[in-house]
Amino acid sequence: MAWDPALYSTFAQPRLRPALDLLARVEIDRPGRVIDLGCGTGNVTRLIKARWPDAEVAGVDSSPEMLAAARDGGGGVAYTLADMATWTAGQLVDVLFSNAALHWLGDHATLFPRLFDQVAAGGVLAVQMPHNHYAASHTIMAEAAAAGPWRDVLAPLAGRFPVADPSSYYDLLAPLAVGLDIWETEYLHVLEGDNPVVAWTMGTALRPLLAVVEGEWRDGFLAEYSRRIAAAYPPRADGKTLLPFRRLFMVAVKPGRAIPPPA
Repeated sequence: MAWDPALYSTFAQPRLRPALDLLARVEIDRPGRVIDLGCGTGNVTRLIKARWPDAEVAGVDSSPEMLAAARDGGGGVAYTLADMATWTAGQLVDVLFSNAALHWLGDHATLFPRLFDQVAAGGVLAVQMPHNHYAASHTIMAEAAAAGPWRDVLAPLAGRFPVADPSSYYDLLAPLAVGLDIWETEYLHVLEGDNPVVAWTMGTALRPLLAVVEGEWRDGFLAEYSRRIAAAYPPRADGKTLLPFRRLFMVAVKPGRAIPPPA
């Protein structure tokens, strides 16, 4: 299930905004070691390095294709190929940052405390995940998956809702953190082109489904999904399409000695 960096980057700017909003809420002046877990093409990792130029900044991702694009971008960042589900930091980090990545992994009840264990005293775990699985862009995916001969293959994949309610993450992290900020934001993305919501999901949520079917089944499923999406997200009077998209954020601070401010 290879990632396509070019397709994912088609909507680079609207995908970048939540990462910037998360980064702005990380209140550390001088971290020594920062990890961007699920760094993708490295566009956010390079911004992290620009904010903390004296820090050791590394990006971690499970996609060789994404990491190849990230390394091409330069920026003084080290990149590592690893399975995010089993990745460990090796040594504690001051900022463990993850933007739009952890929703691909299961068992969050185990995952989040394990990741927080890898944050140094006074450090921060900062996470953003899409929380849009109940929007039409995703519910229609499940409907289309069940609407043809491909249903037995695709329906189980389309019914996956990995991100829990905000209160669940509060219950996981509040007993471990000295400070915890959790919030949701719904962005209203203004998209251009013909049926652009399909193009948006093809770069992310639709990928696992398209990866397991081919030929007539792939074409038929994609056509069915596209037809339904066009009706759910019609263009506005100016020809542009609006995509409301909800995202979940959390910033958890580890108890202990705070990282010293700049001299």
